[in-house]
Amino acid sequence: MFNVRVYGILLGENKNVLVADEFIRGSYYTKFPGGGLEFGEGTRDCLKREFKEELDLEVKITDHIYTTDFFQMSAFNPEQQIISIYYFAEALEPIKAPLRDKPFDFDERQMDVYKKTGETETFRFIPWNDFSHEMITLPIDKVVAKIVKEGLK
Repeated sequence: MFNVRVYGILLGENKNVLVADEFIRGSYYTKFPGGGLEFGEGTRDCLKREFKEELDLEVKITDHIYTTDFFQMSAFNPEQQIISIYYFAEALEPIKAPLRDKPFDFDERQMDVYKKTGETETFRFIPWNDFSHEMITLPIDKVVAKIVKEGLK
């Protein structure tokens, strides 16, 4: 079975890279914003929806960056193969969601979400000069981080 995921690379001022810090199923992950493709949805519409749900942010989806070209089993379900699709995203408005300066700096509201759902997330920009694949957790995201860093020198 396949699990299709769609993620966005949103660059802020000075090419700072937006990432999500998530606590899911007892583990910490730093990843790109995005999520699962729903039935009947196109990949670009999925990513627009994910940015709206996660950050209350309207975005324009631009260039395709990468689609998984190797086998990656799901970290959460060994019966699923992950296919991830990455695009650049541009904010169409200022970001209203709280942005953090430190990884996994969850506020009280986010911890309340964790108590109810067992997971939570927050967002931050990584300065371009500090950004590398080593700061990202998931294997496919690491590939994309290298592509973005090399391609935007």
